[in-house]
Amino acid sequence: MAKEKKTKEQKKKERKGIFKEFIAFINKGNAMALAIGVIIGAAFGAIVTAINVNIISPLIAWLIGDTDLKDSLITTLKEAEIDGDTVVKAAIEIKWGAFLQAVVDFLLIALILFIISKIVGAVVRRVNRLAEEAKKKLEAKKAEEEKPQEVVEPEPAPEPVVDPNTELLKEIRDLLKESKEAK
Repeated sequence: MAKEKKTKEQKKKERKGIFKEFIAFINKGNAMALAIGVIIGAAFGAIVTAINVNIISPLIAWLIGDTDLKDSLITTLKEAEIDGDTVVKAAIEIKWGAFLQAVVDFLLIALILFIISKIVGAVVRRVNRLAEEAKKKLEAKKAEEEKPQEVVEPEPAPEPVVDPNTELLKEIRDLLKESKEAK
């Protein structure tokens, strides 16, 4: 009996572990992004279907001379069996118009997704290029800062230009000093 309780407790812990793991999975960005993508995809599909059913299909039906593409281009393989007002067996039909409408839906969705993927690809390439340029600039700046600084010795000051009159006065002064000292 102790063995059974231990097994039940282990199962309970295992269920809690699976529940915690599930919660962690749901809280991850990937699962939430996937859920959002599915919801947006369903709404997007509804928009494309509305465009097809309400705009494109009536135009195609008008071109082939009918009022509704979905109910156009029907090939009846076997007529319905009718007993009075009751349908005993339904007719066997190939509804080419409905198929054509679904193909147009698919092509519209594929075209729009292709355009979106091209736009996203261009944006990603541009962002990557800008990031690479910024990285190169940062590395160049860092290399410039780490480069040993050259010690630049200042140029010696040019010798002052002496006025010839000043030079003459200095000589006279020196001569007067000498004559005074000699006395």
